[in-house]
Amino acid sequence: MERRVVITGMGAVSPLGLDVPQLWAGIREARSGVAPVTLFDPTGFETRFAGEVKGFDPATCMDRKEARRTDRFVQFAVAASQEALRISELQITPENSADIGVIIGSAIGGLDTLTQQAEVLRTRGPGRVSPFLVPAMISNMASGQVSIMTGARGSNMCVASACASGAHAIGEAAETIRRGWARAVLTGGTDASISPLGMAAFNSARALSTRNDEPESASRPFELTRDGFVMAEGAGILLLEDLEHAVSRGAHILAEVIGYGSTADAYHITQPVEGGDGAARAMRMALRQAGVAVDAVDYINAHGTSTPAGDVAEIEAIKTVFGAHAANVPVSSSKSQLGHLIGAAGAVEAIICIMAMQHNLVPATINLHQPDPRCDLDLVPHTPRPAQLDLVVNNSFGFGGHNVSLVFRRFVQ
Repeated sequence: MERRVVITGMGAVSPLGLDVPQLWAGIREARSGVAPVTLFDPTGFETRFAGEVKGFDPATCMDRKEARRTDRFVQFAVAASQEALRISELQITPENSADIGVIIGSAIGGLDTLTQQAEVLRTRGPGRVSPFLVPAMISNMASGQVSIMTGARGSNMCVASACASGAHAIGEAAETIRRGWARAVLTGGTDASISPLGMAAFNSARALSTRNDEPESASRPFELTRDGFVMAEGAGILLLEDLEHAVSRGAHILAEVIGYGSTADAYHITQPVEGGDGAARAMRMALRQAGVAVDAVDYINAHGTSTPAGDVAEIEAIKTVFGAHAANVPVSSSKSQLGHLIGAAGAVEAIICIMAMQHNLVPATINLHQPDPRCDLDLVPHTPRPAQLDLVVNNSFGFGGHNVSLVFRRFVQ
């Protein structure tokens, strides 16, 4: 009999707050977390705003000496993992640690650390480059440090699939449990790329919004006047468990992971395939594993980045998969409030999906005043909407043609 995979803990660090309750309060209030950049001086940059994490102190999750040796993306993952474990009330001990894994995605890793040390090399010479550069910047160090700090000794890896990284990590963690390779896995995504090089690179790629005069409304998925995504940072971590394991220890179960689909466009390094074929196949795969019909889906949390091509391709994919039901299912993009958390996006949005089910509230797509005529579904503009939510779909897509779809269900014994 296939193992059921449930969620018993969640942790988040985001532009809307430093934990899950603050994240959900921002979603419920339809508040934007986007503001002018403060992490560096953005003078001269085409884009001078982002979804920064405000007020984060790494000393709350690690000692200051360790904090100086780790990149911000690692610190976010550690803080979110600690919250997820605290909520789950799972104690990691020498007796159970080999059955607990860590799978955390990151698209970019320690970009700011890398660029800072490149400047040290240029100005001060090779002998002054930090010996902690490599362990601070490599993408797998979020999962590595979470393992070290929690004592989890099971399967440990990093998924790097651009903006699909966090969602991929959750899907692979669920499969790891289904295969019997772990009883529990800390999983999700983290990224912290609001740096001069990161912003300059995405500006050069013509990917970012340049709406500097109104940053709070710059992320506008599905809007006719959208002009690119908004860079953001943060982490989302979930504790997934084998149902039998969770029940045996009396855990409070938040939701169940019932479907995972993963496909490739095999088309272009940054653009989605026309018509959203890869996204459609990922959704179909996830729904097939979940064993549910399209009309059972109550809500879709869209990838919805606010880019001209990406939003249209996703809407077309939803229409392809859901047929007539596409007009009935609410679709919204949390990136309208958060900006794009890159490798952490899918994981933070998974948490939003689960909170939405718990509170029977469909999150809004803010900044949606004039919808693109090609994006003609129920996009929940401006204000969250009360609704009975028992089954939701979460989409994540990434540069390189990576597509992930996850299906979550309200837990029923």
